[in-house]
This record gives sequence, C-alpha cells and structure tokens, in this order.
Amino acid sequence: MQDDAEPEEPEGMTTIEIDGRPPDASELWDSVSSYGHFTAMQVRSGRAREVGLHLRRLEAANLEAFGVGLDAERVRVLVRHALGDAQDASLRVYIFETPAEPTTLVTVKPPGEMATPQRLGSARYQRPVAHIKHVTTDQGLYRRQAQRDGCDDALLTGEHGIVSETTFANIGFFDGSGVVWPDAPLLRGITMQLLERMLPEAGVPTRRAAVSLADISSFWGAFLTNARGIAAVSSVDAMILPDGTARMKALHDAYASVPWDTI
Repeated sequence: MQDDAEPEEPEGMTTIEIDGRPPDASELWDSVSSYGHFTAMQVRSGRAREVGLHLRRLEAANLEAFGVGLDAERVRVLVRHALGDAQDASLRVYIFETPAEPTTLVTVKPPGEMATPQRLGSARYQRPVAHIKHVTTDQGLYRRQAQRDGCDDALLTGEHGIVSETTFANIGFFDGSGVVWPDAPLLRGITMQLLERMLPEAGVPTRRAAVSLADISSFWGAFLTNARGIAAVSSVDAMILPDGTARMKALHDAYASVPWDTI
C-alpha cells in the first residue's frame, strides 16, 4: 500500500479490522494492494471533530472512484467496533476496491499531534486526482527527499512554482488582512474546511489565491493543517518565515471552538 498522504503515526498499532473483523494475511494484502481512499481523524474521549464531514468525504470519493454510495451508519458501527474501549486514538477509515464491493478497513493507533514548527523544502510534484485523499501516490518520495535534506516535509508545487499543499497537510499563509489558502489542485482537508468556516466568525477573513514560491517571502507567516492539528512553518527552502505566534493563536482558538461529535 502506498499510503503517503500523511507520515507514520506513533509506534504501537492497536487495532486493524476489515469489515469489522481482524483480517488474515491474505485478506489484508488483497485489500491494501487495491486502489482506495481514506479519511483520518483524532479521537479524544470517544469523540471526533465533525464526523459528518469525514463521512461526506468518504461518500463523495466512493461515488467518484467506485460509482457506489456509502452506508454512513455502517461506517460508524465499524469505527466504534474497532475503537472498542479506546477513548483517545489516531483513527483512519479506508475504503478499498474489491471484485465484489468496496471493503472498509479501520485502523486505530495511539493519539498523535503534528510537530511544530515545520521546515519545508519545495518539490515539483502534483498529486493525481488531488481532491481525493487516495492511497496511490508518489508524494512520499518527495517527503523522504526533503527529510534527507534536513526538512520536515516537502511543499508540493506545480507549473511556474505554484504552491498546492505539502505531502500530508494543507498550507495557509498570513497576509495583512487574514489567511490566504492556495488556489491550486489540492485536497481540501477537514481541518482546513473547519478553519475556513470558523475563522471569519472570529474576525479573521480567509480567501483563496494563486501563491507561487516567489510570493512566500511577502507573507507574514505560514502554517500547516491536517487531522493532527495546526503547525507553524518556520522556513521554505532557504527562506526564513516571520514568527506568526500571535496569528497562530487565532487559528488554535478557532479550531478549539469546533464541537466534538460522538462517533
């Protein structure tokens, strides 16, 4: 399985189930060798932020990738079964293609958070079908190259250096009025969607615009968002970005105001 949309979770697998039961080796291999898509969430006290958004993401990807809908309540049942007594966890729901009908794989690992700040190295790569959180991608190659060069992750760019996302997170930039998200082919992550909704209510406007590598030095800072939270960006290539501590607080406060749903 080429699962490069996010880096590895902390050590210590807790549970892996396919359609509600532990898979044997053959079943696991058949599933993860297939095309699939997934969503990732952090669970705290048995709850997760905006579970409905995660389910809608899975349903939309299912319709586009496999031409079938999604039984959202069944997914909830499978997630609750995999969680068992675990109250805090990093959880992923994968939907894989099979000859019969898509199969659902749920993994439960220890809870995690995104390290901050993050150093990024730019790389020319565009994820195929970027709006889907799918598992068939080569972006991990660019993350590993960036890490060998002393960075934490790769900032993916397209033609003319147009910024899209990193290999496992959305990127946003601070300007004089609020937050700028790249207008480029990318995955609109759940955390990004929540901030787009909550920040204007907190008096922080957001907008989308084409951002090139050459533009980054003109911003007042940058940050990353994914299922594990929000992180500041300290540098991109040789550019040192301004310390956005005060502006980061507005992001964290907005994100903290999102209610947690019972799964």
